[in-house]
Amino acid sequence: MNRREVLTLVSTIIGGSVIGGVAFLEGCSPTEKKSASFPLTPEQIAFLDEVAETIIPTTDSPGAKAAKVGAFMNVYVTDCYDEIDQLTFFEGLNAIESESKKKFNNAFMQLNVEQKKELLTSIDAIAKNFKALEAPKADPLKEEVKKVSKHHYFTMMKQLTIMGYFTSEIGATQALRHVAVPGRYEGTVDYKKGDHLWSA
Repeated sequence: MNRREVLTLVSTIIGGSVIGGVAFLEGCSPTEKKSASFPLTPEQIAFLDEVAETIIPTTDSPGAKAAKVGAFMNVYVTDCYDEIDQLTFFEGLNAIESESKKKFNNAFMQLNVEQKKELLTSIDAIAKNFKALEAPKADPLKEEVKKVSKHHYFTMMKQLTIMGYFTSEIGATQALRHVAVPGRYEGTVDYKKGDHLWSA
């Protein structure tokens, strides 16, 4: 599966464009300004694994944690997000932790499965209704206004969870159906309700 096919797959699933997709397709310049918050620490990557596992949990196939989606997010955000989106993503880690303590009086990593699901579902509802605030025009006589991301941090995390999972070996071969070396061309294949989708 090439990069363009990956973006098409994720865009189809989430119904929108993938943040950082242009950089993903074209590669990133080493001179691009990046946030000092990246790459993430092992503890932060483990945190993202738990977020991703809540989004794509283990069922009849391994979940996002087994596919090491947290490590994938770390690489993707480090390499493909601009500084503003990186900061927004990073602040999202703190925001989830803050909401966890506010809602359950406990750290996110200490919550049970149902509590994590309830928390992230509530954050997801906010993300779906998120409207990026337009920053006021900068006054040349004053300090330049702070730039803000057009995206909600949880939208970023959901996109990367889906992309990281379905392009991993686990996602492509166990959650999807995959034929490493295709045989003859078949223009149409019967679909039975409940069948897994095919990976490319």
